[in-house]
Parts: sequence; structure tokens; C-alpha cells
Amino acid sequence: MPPLKDDCFAHADELTPLDVALDQLETTLEPVAGIEKVSLGEALSRILAEDVRSDRDVPPHDNSAVDGYAVFYDDLSCDEDTRLPLGGRIAAGHPLGHATKRGEAYRIFTGAPMPDGPDTVFMQEDVRVEGDDVIFPFGIKQGANRRFKAEDVSDGSVILARGKRLRPQEIGLAASVGRSELAVYKKLRVAVFSTGDEVRDPSDDAPAGCIYDANRFTVMGLLGRLGCTVTDLGILQDDEATIGAALAAAAKDHDLLFTSGGVSVGDEDHIKPAVESLGSLHFWRLAIKPGRPIAFGQVAGTAFVGLPGNPVAAMVTFMRIARTMVLRLSGAADLRPTVYRVPAAFCFKAKGERREWLRARLEKNDDGVNCAHLFPAGGSGVLTSMVASDGLVEVAEDLTQIEEGDLVDFLPFSEMCP
Repeated sequence: MPPLKDDCFAHADELTPLDVALDQLETTLEPVAGIEKVSLGEALSRILAEDVRSDRDVPPHDNSAVDGYAVFYDDLSCDEDTRLPLGGRIAAGHPLGHATKRGEAYRIFTGAPMPDGPDTVFMQEDVRVEGDDVIFPFGIKQGANRRFKAEDVSDGSVILARGKRLRPQEIGLAASVGRSELAVYKKLRVAVFSTGDEVRDPSDDAPAGCIYDANRFTVMGLLGRLGCTVTDLGILQDDEATIGAALAAAAKDHDLLFTSGGVSVGDEDHIKPAVESLGSLHFWRLAIKPGRPIAFGQVAGTAFVGLPGNPVAAMVTFMRIARTMVLRLSGAADLRPTVYRVPAAFCFKAKGERREWLRARLEKNDDGVNCAHLFPAGGSGVLTSMVASDGLVEVAEDLTQIEEGDLVDFLPFSEMCP
């Protein structure tokens, strides 16, 4: 993979604005995953590795949008009902097979090709049938209920762009132009592990002074939602040699390595020297809250991310920063989540100068409008706040006061890790 260049971290000794950091990640990193072809049935949530260009028109011909009767508009009276004899029947997949005649109507069904000549279709429930004749009411618009050739897709057009994450609608569109398989990026291979003598797996006992490892499972879940293939490397004890050996081994067959905690400068923070002995490590002091410096680096040419140790800070920095890196390395083009504007159901005073995220749930007010309600406890170790919330209220660096009723930026969790 291309290395994380040192110039990504030009602001490492000062607080870097979030948007500057995201811009640098987006412009510096390139996809590292290989490319493979998969069937449409296997393509859901995968990322396109090439543009998809149509080699046909969709629909391939003008066709009827309803079950009804096709007529020449000029045969219709503008002020009274019109009686026309039936001249044929047209079903989907079965063209008329002979020329049409002025003064005749043609029974037609949804999706059936429009014959040459007739240009307007009546819905069957709007007409009366008397023997071999059909009575058409006046007042219909010319071209009604007629779908036009190529009104959905035109021959030669790019219908899906490289870097698009495939949803059911994209897969359906690919199928509509006759594509049975698609070239996609292979799933990013990510290794996740925790360190710390005090950290215990939930399957083990946690004696006094120990904690259960929440971050590892949270990070693996977030990576899984982004379509990565995740390897759980478990928990490593506070020993530089052990950590270094595990990192070196993981770097051989993974595209990205993740840890949380252990990257500070304390006597028991062994991630930093272990990474530096195998490659390089940079700290990005971002102007954000929550989240202490997030670490980026390389281990034998494999990208490395060190998240904060507090669980809320780990989740938030993953969603707003590391997510961009994961998607970029995976080949995605759409890297930033959509921000929604909602009314605040709270008052808040911020210090300004840094981007801040508040945990909030959405609840309808008396007018049926979804408003953001803050979780009462804001500590970065309160993981229940993430469970009880629907997303994050994002407070810009230059915003110092929010009053009840003000419109605020809201980032749903479902948008950041769908």
C-alpha cells in the first residue's frame, strides 16, 4: 500500500482543525484493496472498482405504463366521447406484428411495446367496452401513460461510478442493463487488538482492578458495518516485545491495523515504541472533543491507527476520522456522512475553537418535528450514552451557544456506519 506520507501530519505540533485533517486523508490515501468480479447476488454493500457503462437503452422501446388502450391522439374528439374499433392486442414481450391504422384502438398491457403510430394510452378503467368497440372519454393529454425509449438509461451512459457503495437499487440498475457481475474492490483486511494487563475478555473473569474489553468489539463491529474483513487478535499484555511481534505478524497479511488506548507516553504505554521500532508513528492533535490525540502510522508498510482508550472517544473518533481512512483505503468515493439540520431541544454553551460532539436522541415535539435531546451524562467513558442516542450533534469550532429551538447539525449513527 502507499505509505502515510509525513506531510499528512504537518500540523502535528498544533491543534489541527477537523476539516483540514479529513481533506489531507482524502487527498493523500489511495485504495489498497485488490479487484475481483462478483455476481450481482454477492455485490451488496461492495464498492465498485470501475465505472459501469450501459450498452443499451432502458427501456429499449416506447412502452405502455398501464393496462389499457393505445390510440392516435388525433383520432380523439376534444369535446365528446370517441368510439373506436379494436384493431389488435399487444402484450409485454409480444409486439403487434402488423401495421396500425388510423381510426383504430389497440388493447395494450403494462410494459408492452408501443406500436408505430399510436401515441397515447387510456387506462382500462377509464373507458367503456361495447362489443368490438371502445368508448374513450374526452380530455386526456397527448402522450399520456406512455413511457419513452431510453427515458431511464441511454446507450453509452455511465450509470454507476467507480467508488460507489452498492445498495439494492444500484444492483437492480446494473441488472436492468444486462450486467450479471460487477468488478468490485476486495474487502479491506483489518486486524484489531487491545493491549493492557488490566483488560480482560468478556469470556474471562475480571478481578479487582481489571476491566472488560469493550473497545475491541465496538471497533470490530464498526469495521464490519463498513464492509471490512476483520481479524480479532485478542488482548496483548503490556510488553513491548510481545506487542511488536504481534503487530509485525499482522502487518504481513492485513491492509490496516487498529488498536485503542496505549499510545500515550506513560511507562506502560508500549504501542508507541513498538510501532516506531517497526515503522513510524505520528500523533495528530486535533481540535476536537471528545478524543485525545489520534495516532496514525505504518507497521512494515501497513497502515496503523491508534484510537483513544475511552470507549465513547474511540467510537466518535472512528466515526468522524478513522472512517474516512477505512473508506478511502477500501476504494470508496463518498467519504463524508450526510449532515441533517434538526431543532435543538436543549441549551448548550461551548468553549469554541474545537469541533465538539454531543450524544443525542431524536424525539418528535408536539408539531411532529424530530428534535435533538441530549443524553444527560457527557463523559467519554459513558458507553450507555451511545446506546441511548440516535447520533451526534456536531458543534462547529466557531459556535459558542446553542439555544432551545436553534437548528443544529445532526449525524445519525445509521449514516456514519450503515
